[in-house]
Amino acid sequence: MIETGLHPKLIEAGVLKTPVSMSFEKRLLHLYESICEVIRTGQPESVAVEALFSHYGHPGPALQMAHARGVLFLAAAQAGLSVFAYEPARVKKSLTGRGAATKAQVQQMIQSFFDLEAPPSPPDVADALAVALCHANAFQKGSLSRRSRKKGLPNHILESIGREGFSPEANPSIETLLKGIKRRR
Repeated sequence: MIETGLHPKLIEAGVLKTPVSMSFEKRLLHLYESICEVIRTGQPESVAVEALFSHYGHPGPALQMAHARGVLFLAAAQAGLSVFAYEPARVKKSLTGRGAATKAQVQQMIQSFFDLEAPPSPPDVADALAVALCHANAFQKGSLSRRSRKKGLPNHILESIGREGFSPEANPSIETLLKGIKRRR
């Protein structure tokens, strides 16, 4: 999480981990609850993510990542936050000047930019901060396009969730939401 301005400031960075011993659905629930807590405490104005890509030879990790992204998008939508997605090459280019920068180069740039004692570890932390800086840069330049701005969920789901946040008593179950998605196809 960064604070934007003339020189963005690092507020907090880290990795949300789930116990490997948990079932997949419980890991997603744990991730959802953790993301909601980060949103509640950090009160971001928006969320920026790296666009998802998949290697056709290994679709499994991309599918798992898609599930996790869905949880993130849901938590953001429930909090009334817009989600912006950026291609990896755009993120790297905005930070290093090269769209094909290595993970080590991204880590070094993040370390230098935020004047850190050591490169962020694991490299995913540096990647997340690079996405945040790319978004801050795009926002300052006014170059947010329809392609980079994504709500994450269809309007009918956003409306059913509401802008005040999520509570099981006031909002439909996930089964109801999924039925709504199937009906609209």
